[in-house]
Amino acid sequence: MKIEIKHRYNDSVLFAHECEENSLKITLEMALKASANLYGANLYGADLGGANLYGANLRGADLYGANLRGADLRGANLGGANLRGANLGGANLRGADLYGADLGGANLYGANLRGANLADKKLIGDRPFMQLGPVGSRSDYLLSFITDKGIYLKAGCFSGSIDEFESALDAEHGSNKHGDEYRAALVLIRKHAEIWTPEVETKEVEKA
Repeated sequence: MKIEIKHRYNDSVLFAHECEENSLKITLEMALKASANLYGANLYGADLGGANLYGANLRGADLYGANLRGADLRGANLGGANLRGANLGGANLRGADLYGADLGGANLYGANLRGANLADKKLIGDRPFMQLGPVGSRSDYLLSFITDKGIYLKAGCFSGSIDEFESALDAEHGSNKHGDEYRAALVLIRKHAEIWTPEVETKEVEKA
């Protein structure tokens, strides 16, 4: 069976593979072995559970709702990828580039995010990620990351520090119910960071 991996926007074929017992997972792994350019690949809803995607360049790929449970994504480039609603439970994302990736609603339970990159920040500690929601006026997810430069938040189109989020919160919601809900979430986020920010790495950051 022949399977093609196409570009998410122009439908051009990025890679094709044919064998008797083929699958999108096998085709993707073959594409990586062949060093194919998979920038912007359409992998919407793909079943890639347990796939070996070590070092894969999936920048800008559409992985909306994809099953990546237990996948090896160490060092993968997922910058700008759409991972909304994807199942990343137990996936190894150590050292992966997640800059600009949409993780809204993604299942990251048990995922290894240590050393993953968000913009110019590196995730640190054993539990560097927390997801809360649905929350706020958008009924969306508030994502919190423990980084070597402090707490980093993503919510909708917002990305920034916890102080920047609070400033935006005051300006947009004031003391309405959405503002109160977000502020309650921030209490938990700060406590999570207090508990799980590794002491050794914190000292190293302060010295730098």
